Amino acid sequence: MLTMRGVRGRPAWVRVVGAGLTMALGLAACGGDDDEAAAGGGSGDDVLVGLITKTDTNPFFVKMREGAEAKADELGIELQSFAGEEDGDNQSQVDAVDNLISAGAAGILITPNDSEAIVPALDRAREAGLFVIALDTPVEPADAADATFATDNFRAGQLIGEWAKATFEATGTEARIAMLDLNPNQISVDVARDQGFLEGFGIDVGDESVIGDEDDPRIVGHDVTEGSPEGGRTAMENLLQRDPGINLVYTINEPAAAGAYEALKAAGREGDVTIVSVDGGCPGVENVESGIIGATSMQFPLDMAALGTEAIHAFATSGERPENTAGLDFFDTGVELVTDAPVAGVESQDSAWGLDNCWG
Repeated sequence: MLTMRGVRGRPAWVRVVGAGLTMALGLAACGGDDDEAAAGGGSGDDVLVGLITKTDTNPFFVKMREGAEAKADELGIELQSFAGEEDGDNQSQVDAVDNLISAGAAGILITPNDSEAIVPALDRAREAGLFVIALDTPVEPADAADATFATDNFRAGQLIGEWAKATFEATGTEARIAMLDLNPNQISVDVARDQGFLEGFGIDVGDESVIGDEDDPRIVGHDVTEGSPEGGRTAMENLLQRDPGINLVYTINEPAAAGAYEALKAAGREGDVTIVSVDGGCPGVENVESGIIGATSMQFPLDMAALGTEAIHAFATSGERPENTAGLDFFDTGVELVTDAPVAGVESQDSAWGLDNCWG
């Protein structure tokens, strides 16, 4: 089932968390493409932008929609938001793309439920002149979208790995590591965070495109969580059975971290195990403040969608295209390490800052 929201409103500023992110949105002129730029409408009220998220209940996507709505208000353009009933619902996203083509949208922002299966629909959109930006998760192949705005998930993992390495080295403790990943499919976000953490910790990852091929004896094992508290608890229980001496836990996201903590608490180990994670949701930052999570890498879904909306507006009105971040094949919307136990050489923010800037 497809759900859809529309917003069109008065100018309102969207607060951008990452310093200078709006100013950093470099635009490269696309000379001679006036007809293509005009396909989605001219200036101001003529521009329609579509936002298609995986669901409309996950706090990450709720914050993303808020960012797009606020930027649309500011620019005086129309935004239509679509979402499916659940993760993995590709057909709803296909239907949303087709609806936006029929509506004459200037462009589409999409967090793909299936990075490959959505591509034929995006091909139709681009053939019709719409500018397509993937948000958070790249499509496969990546050039099936005109641009990708996302967190540098490898860097997000790397930051918590560097922090954990310095923390353990400071006490001379040998790490026994549990890796709590997403699911068996090894999607790009899952792989990037996992491999980034390991590299940040100083572990040879072998093939960076594959989870679990490393042979470092400090790694107890990998298990999957589906990114949920229940999955995190089960995965943690499984790995504790393999090695009750685990003292460092990497988690794909903060809900999985919360579940892992419950398993550790049930085993009487909550006081001597360090948990690291990625997300920056408000419940996760609260867990940093309370000591449940040692450090988390915060991403910025509001900025992601706001900057994407701004980029589609610029393309529709002038033909300008967003530039990728230097050294990357996408536009990096920023990541910050949040911890109340800072270490030398790894820049971080404390949980008070995190609570001021978190989402959800």
